[in-house]
Amino acid sequence: MALAVAVLLLLPALSACLESGVDSQAPFTVSETPPFTSVETPPFTSNETPPFSGTGSYEALTIEGITPGQPDPESPENGAPSKLEDLGPAPGIQPDPNYQQALDDAGLSTRGWDTDFSLHSVPFSEIISGGVPKDGIPPLDSPNFVEPAEAGQWLGDREPVISFELNGDARAYPLQILTWHEIVNDQVGGTPVAVTFCPLCNSAIVFDRRLEGVTLDFGTSGRLRHSDLIMWDRQTQSWWQQLTGNAIVGQLTGRQLDFLPAAIVSWAAFKEAYPQGRVLSRNTGHVRRYGQNPYGGYDDTARPPFLYRGDLDGRLLPKERVVALNIEGRDLAFPYTVLEKEGVVNYTVGSRDIAVFYEKGTASALDSISIKDSRDVGAAAVYDATLQGRKLTFRKSGGGFTDNETGSTWNLLGQAESGELQGATLTPVVHANHFWFAWAAFKPDTVIYQGSGG
Repeated sequence: MALAVAVLLLLPALSACLESGVDSQAPFTVSETPPFTSVETPPFTSNETPPFSGTGSYEALTIEGITPGQPDPESPENGAPSKLEDLGPAPGIQPDPNYQQALDDAGLSTRGWDTDFSLHSVPFSEIISGGVPKDGIPPLDSPNFVEPAEAGQWLGDREPVISFELNGDARAYPLQILTWHEIVNDQVGGTPVAVTFCPLCNSAIVFDRRLEGVTLDFGTSGRLRHSDLIMWDRQTQSWWQQLTGNAIVGQLTGRQLDFLPAAIVSWAAFKEAYPQGRVLSRNTGHVRRYGQNPYGGYDDTARPPFLYRGDLDGRLLPKERVVALNIEGRDLAFPYTVLEKEGVVNYTVGSRDIAVFYEKGTASALDSISIKDSRDVGAAAVYDATLQGRKLTFRKSGGGFTDNETGSTWNLLGQAESGELQGATLTPVVHANHFWFAWAAFKPDTVIYQGSGG
């Protein structure tokens, strides 16, 4: 998409783009405020367009015959024939005979796409351009990793990383890299996964990339819905909502990816918990200013979200961080402002007992231009409070957490470091650390935790 109006807003940051021959339509109006400050370099090269870059349950679905988080013996990489030709939309999804008129009315270009636009589950009018073409923000394939000692040369202790562990394979994905790429197609613990981050929503989500024996590879579509990244798969060119994990346009419309538990934590917390873990390398094959935030000041709660259309849920400030999850069909949000005061929340919903941990010491990826110097927003994680058949309750203590039943001490990543349960690990619960506006756009019936006295 074009940048003529955008350049008026972003001239110092995007001057290099003036030579790229863009046309006259910008992806936002002059009344909107771009997420860049004037001294930043956007996350694309000079011949690219800028990166302006969701519902569903966070209970991972179980595909028949496949256990989430376990290698699939029927997947193509294990020698079975591809079943791509057998994949279709979810039951109940029917072709829209008027889809072309709907596309025209929405002004949604299909140029460069081999997507079945007759199949869609959301109005095309809700999808807008983020200002970039397909993979204009380049995803990472076959990523390189380094040891913690090497990563420590360029990662500050407070810097945020996506902590993800599967089948004993622990990896950290620094947001100083993900902010510029948004998607990493990886293989962790023998399982193909997509590690994703939408800066505009602060949404860090990990998916199992398999669907009925087919492994999908994901890219950035350059489109947004409710400000959230829309991904696309290279196998069918279907479009997927990052925040919800479901396909919204194309051959796989209505299909759902499995969520895998992950959390945004500090580099210090990750390397302490996983000293043998691996860290996504800066050797990505792309030249970017890793360590710098191209969305300087974006997470200011007083500023409206960028490229968002629709009503905002006024129960919280739009860009207040929340721990968002779905338990037994109930959507929940735990505001960071409340978690900071309480440290731990022991919570029961239906038949499930969970514990929400919070600790200070993690910088925002979307505050200062220098991520390592950004303000401390803290970090949170969610766990099943039942361990080995025993319900545990927790309290904040010193630099960690203590369970009231055994007096064992635990770290943010759910590992018992001392006491009767030393060496045990809590089972993580799928959750995310979104901006409130993004979660609320897809989950309007969310119950907000008001605090222990609320």
